[in-house]
Amino acid sequence: MIAAIVPAHNEEQLIGPCLQALQVAAAHRALDGEGVAIVVALDRCSDATAAVCRRFGVQTVQVDAGCVGVARAAASEVALSLGARWIGCTDADSRVPADWLAKQLHCGAGAFCGVVTVDDWLDYAPGVQQHFLASERLEDGHAHVHGANMGFSAAAYRDSGGFLPLVTGEDVALIAAIQTSGARVARLAAPQVVTSARRHARASRGFSDFLKRLEQQMDPDEGGLVRALPSIGRRSAGAW
Repeated sequence: MIAAIVPAHNEEQLIGPCLQALQVAAAHRALDGEGVAIVVALDRCSDATAAVCRRFGVQTVQVDAGCVGVARAAASEVALSLGARWIGCTDADSRVPADWLAKQLHCGAGAFCGVVTVDDWLDYAPGVQQHFLASERLEDGHAHVHGANMGFSAAAYRDSGGFLPLVTGEDVALIAAIQTSGARVARLAAPQVVTSARRHARASRGFSDFLKRLEQQMDPDEGGLVRALPSIGRRSAGAW
């Protein structure tokens, strides 16, 4: 059995397309009919996120932590208790491609790290998109760690100690621990996950905050960076 986990905090507006995409990926013919459990960790949700999850018929676990690391860990434990041999991890504001789980399963490693792309740049200036694309290495062997596009075997997860209860950097810490445990990490350019460029972040120091910092550092007259920013490649998620 395979699992896909999603941490969520007040995501009623975006989690529907996320879950729909996951269900398409769960039915991919390359999985040969293997069962897939989709588990959403509802962390201090006060909106209709839970109702959306019920409508899609996915499993949920309640978390009262205000911490994405705790939410990912809770969803992972549910997945393991169901017998998952592989766990794919994404975010509620993201949409995975149809072959997302199938490609992870055949990556030939204990863990998978993928890249992300954005299909709606909202009101961001073209320069923000250009600088993001320049920083996001869309090629095999990249150094990125995105919680929206990663996966790992049950064995690698257990051997690494699992997600730590961190308010930031839980995804980066897990991949580092998996590597330390001796498992190989496949850093591949495909499959890519489409994520949101929304301005109202759910996780501090995450993707939304990175884009806003990038925008703030741009020269308003020339569209260039006033000074360099840290690479998104080792970005962290964060507190809700």
